[in-house]
Amino acid sequence: MKRSIALSTLLLGATLLGAAPGQGGWPTAVGGRELPSLAPILEKVVPGVVNIHTTSRIRIPEHPLFSDPLFRYFFELPRQTKPREKLERSLGSGVVVDAENGYLLTNHHVIRQAERIVVALNDGRNVQATRVGEDPETDVAVIRIEPDQLTALPRADSDRLRVGDFVVAIGNPFGLGSTVTSGIVSALGRSGLGIEGYEDFIQTDASINPGNSGGALIDLEGQLVGINTAILARGGGNVGIGFAIPINMAHEIMGQLIAHGEVRRGLLGVQTQDLTPELATAFNLKRTGGAVVSQVVPRSGADRAGLRPGDVVIAANGRPVRSAAGLRNVVGLVRVGQKVKLEYLRDGETLEAEAVVTQPETIQMQGREVDPRFEGAVFELVPGTGGDDEESGIRLLVVRQGSPAWGIGLRPKDRLVMVNNMKVKDFEELTRVLRTNQTKMLLNIQRNGEGLLILVR
Repeated sequence: MKRSIALSTLLLGATLLGAAPGQGGWPTAVGGRELPSLAPILEKVVPGVVNIHTTSRIRIPEHPLFSDPLFRYFFELPRQTKPREKLERSLGSGVVVDAENGYLLTNHHVIRQAERIVVALNDGRNVQATRVGEDPETDVAVIRIEPDQLTALPRADSDRLRVGDFVVAIGNPFGLGSTVTSGIVSALGRSGLGIEGYEDFIQTDASINPGNSGGALIDLEGQLVGINTAILARGGGNVGIGFAIPINMAHEIMGQLIAHGEVRRGLLGVQTQDLTPELATAFNLKRTGGAVVSQVVPRSGADRAGLRPGDVVIAANGRPVRSAAGLRNVVGLVRVGQKVKLEYLRDGETLEAEAVVTQPETIQMQGREVDPRFEGAVFELVPGTGGDDEESGIRLLVVRQGSPAWGIGLRPKDRLVMVNNMKVKDFEELTRVLRTNQTKMLLNIQRNGEGLLILVR
């Protein structure tokens, strides 16, 4: 009886998954008793997904006592001429997207700090790769190998994905080698996860595990729809919640990385917040979802386009905007000098405007003007690019070695988030906070995407 039920279930699955030849690549399922298989598609696609092996040199932190010269003298410890380091090896995946020029897409975190990048091709070859460019904000990176007998994956339009579409994840989980898992699209446009700066993830229940990062997410036609990047799991294993960067976003980033080695983001000139049900009621709107303009930067593209505080942006470049992060994602892909077409609500009327994305201008201030303990540092005030403006605020442009600022632990590119547990977004707020307590400072710093606390007495 159990065998009969199992056979019926199997045949039912074959009936549901069966399709005429040429539709999604599935073979006939029931007519010839042939079970559905992804093998014909994978035979074409798997050679375009590679394994990536990296070697990094990591500094080993020492106990504070070992940096004390009196301690070293008392215990007759030899003087350290250079910090201790160790070699760290890691594994990941990548996707060949341009066989003619040898370009591969992967994740920034796969090759971050890597001194050596080796690509293991599906045919058994191991070749050394060069770094083309990286974008930590989207976790996208481009590397290049010699274009010798490579197989590139065709690119799909990820904007046409729907929840429920079948997808297949290909990568190198736990260093096992090329591995294939399947599932469906569980959700689209996932953001607010705190994984990266620009988040517009495809969520899938296809098994994605450590080592899958940088691998391919394909549809049933063998076309690339996303780059696998993260999992949501407390124990580090797969629990059916994985995330991939949409290939449309990754492709736009790749173009800038190949052209400039970095992403040159522009300024729209707005600060926005999510349209909550409470704000929708206050604005007498019958909809939820959108980005409410809270501030417009004078003489910016948004200002010249006529945007005002209180406007609710509902679409950008033809894409629906459901949150401040959604607007930021669209603007983050627009190059300086290009226009972004906005659709917004004002006083119950739907309006349209075109705003030119401009080069961000920064305001600088010498550290000594803020506090003597910041001597040797140059702060810059970075305006937001649009959306929730997580990139805006105070950043360290220069920190001179041997200066007081260097001595307290500040480094170039640090972002000053909080001082004495109070947020600081501009020089006026920073000065006001320091004026209330001049004896000590607790600095909350963001460095390379990680938080850091520095106590200054």
